[in-house]
Amino acid sequence: MAAWIEMIGDADAGPDLREALDRARTPHGTVDNVMRVHSLRPNTMHGHVTLYRAALHDDTNTIPTWLQEAVSSYVSVLNDCAYSYANHWKNAAHLIGDADRAGEIETALQARKPEQAFEGAELALMRYAEKLTLSPGDMVEADVAALRDAGLDDGAILEANQIICYFNYVNRSINGLGVTTAGDIVGYYAD
Repeated sequence: MAAWIEMIGDADAGPDLREALDRARTPHGTVDNVMRVHSLRPNTMHGHVTLYRAALHDDTNTIPTWLQEAVSSYVSVLNDCAYSYANHWKNAAHLIGDADRAGEIETALQARKPEQAFEGAELALMRYAEKLTLSPGDMVEADVAALRDAGLDDGAILEANQIICYFNYVNRSINGLGVTTAGDIVGYYAD
């Protein structure tokens, strides 16, 4: 089982769903369960694809892609979302391109101690991600000021905010519907 609700396969898809599935296809040519779980409501699949690509895979983002994936992974750790963690940590490790550094970062994220692997702006992003994920009602302007003080401009702060918010949304969707990686190709990049 890949989710706790029905998911419609390509062969049984009507025209609206076929369009949504085609739009949601990965570089591997497949549709991951995180998207396919929307198959009963293609309109939410369209919205999800748009939000995902705007937040994480937009060429205009200025935060390095590996760091976007590391932030995504940390939010997924904080939310105990094994699905997103599996996919986005694999992406981060691939993009880091150094097994020792990736191992150091993964250990720190899993321990929820980003200070063991990050400093400066990177650590500030991880701390912001942690507070926004675990205590969103406690956010104050000083949290954004800390990111500026670490060297991030407002555009990068918005990028980070949207990545963190997206992963809080999707982690809850995945966990709430029991979505698993069964049948998925894990990770965005071909090995």
